[in-house]
Amino acid sequence: MFDPRPREEMNRMVMEAMTTTTRRYWIWLIALGLGVAVLLFGAWGNMILTGIGVAGVRRPIFWGVFIVTFVFWIGISHAGTFVSAILRVFKAEFRRPFTRAAELMTTFGLAAGALYPLIHLGRVWVFYWMIPYPNARWLWPNFRSPLVWDFLAITTYLLSSTIYLYLPLVPDLAMARDRTKGWRHTIYKLLALGWRGTEAEWYRLRKAINIFAFAIIPVMFSVHTIVSWDFAVGMVAGWHSTIFGPYFIVGAILSGVAAVVTILFVLRNTMKHFDYFIRVEHFDALGKLLLVFSMAWAYFFFNEYLLSWYGGDAAVKQVLTLHATGPAAWVWYTMLICNVAIPWLTLWNKTIRRTPWAMFIITLLINVGMYAERYTIIPLTLGHQRSPFDWGVYNPQWTEISIALGTLCLFMFLYLAASRLIPLVPVWEVQEGQMAHTLRKVGKAEVPSVTELEE
Repeated sequence: MFDPRPREEMNRMVMEAMTTTTRRYWIWLIALGLGVAVLLFGAWGNMILTGIGVAGVRRPIFWGVFIVTFVFWIGISHAGTFVSAILRVFKAEFRRPFTRAAELMTTFGLAAGALYPLIHLGRVWVFYWMIPYPNARWLWPNFRSPLVWDFLAITTYLLSSTIYLYLPLVPDLAMARDRTKGWRHTIYKLLALGWRGTEAEWYRLRKAINIFAFAIIPVMFSVHTIVSWDFAVGMVAGWHSTIFGPYFIVGAILSGVAAVVTILFVLRNTMKHFDYFIRVEHFDALGKLLLVFSMAWAYFFFNEYLLSWYGGDAAVKQVLTLHATGPAAWVWYTMLICNVAIPWLTLWNKTIRRTPWAMFIITLLINVGMYAERYTIIPLTLGHQRSPFDWGVYNPQWTEISIALGTLCLFMFLYLAASRLIPLVPVWEVQEGQMAHTLRKVGKAEVPSVTELEE
């Protein structure tokens, strides 16, 4: 940003955005809260009382919308780590104004996704069987079960991402503490941990953030690799593939970055003063990333098909053919159109990348395509296996659809509530970036450069 404003003015802008609520905000908050209560917990409670038979999962398809939505939310959660940690490590300056918005997506996406191992468990009251703990009967969980893997992966990632979200939040919580009264002041005072902004505090904070930025990246890769192992270790035709690890990671980053752009558009158009912090340049930069990862996803997607096809397994060929020609082929074509055709035809154009509403539509379609990809991988693949005796058609029931929509309401509700409780823009990082940016003469032109700040 080459029109820097004083730190106090930026603090006031962020605080005004936090404390300003309109009637439309409360309508949305109440509506989403009702959606969580009715769609998520109402349908889940009915399934607990009635039995998991009310869902559409049955032989031969035992993994349906529940697991599809679980993989989708875990993929969305990779946005925070990629946008914040990886771009921080590579010193990408454009990340500064929206790192916290992405980090919140990680925490809330994990919160939504973490419900699905419990939902899919059926008998949720015995969830502790997934926890590896010593007991009187000398029984241990089955470590070959994907439920145990997912529990350990999600717990680790949720804990580390929450700490990574909290560390850079401390200076902004102290800023909010000094500018509020009443219950807000009390809460911010507790969470700010006595921050005063001394040189020693800044030194330790930057060191801690850098350590966590490097440490959380392998955690991110391992989590979605474990999710891919849920499928790859099975002998199911169409799943037993060594490429599933990087394929799932690239898909997760693609859907996560697309979700970040969607959220940024909403924040920019609904929160006061956010058009100063979130600019067309940020949509432009994220659009370039989306184009790169769309190409990477297409490479892994077609590579998986080529290896499986030329591997000579007749059952795998049959499954792959059915995806493109069967009764649910429209899901497969939706995936390719949204994940490959639309990004490749639009994101190369700078004008489109710098048009926020166009990026909003494109990123929504990308996540529709990524959901279709997970749907193709899971129920559509399970429905056509080696033996015709195990062929079947999966029809999602209202219980599954309701719970999936309920977790979407939960994600939006948490984000909407957080937007008025914590500063969504890390003001200290924005100011630090403004101080680092300079203009230097190259011939007759002035070009931006970034100087290293001493820590």
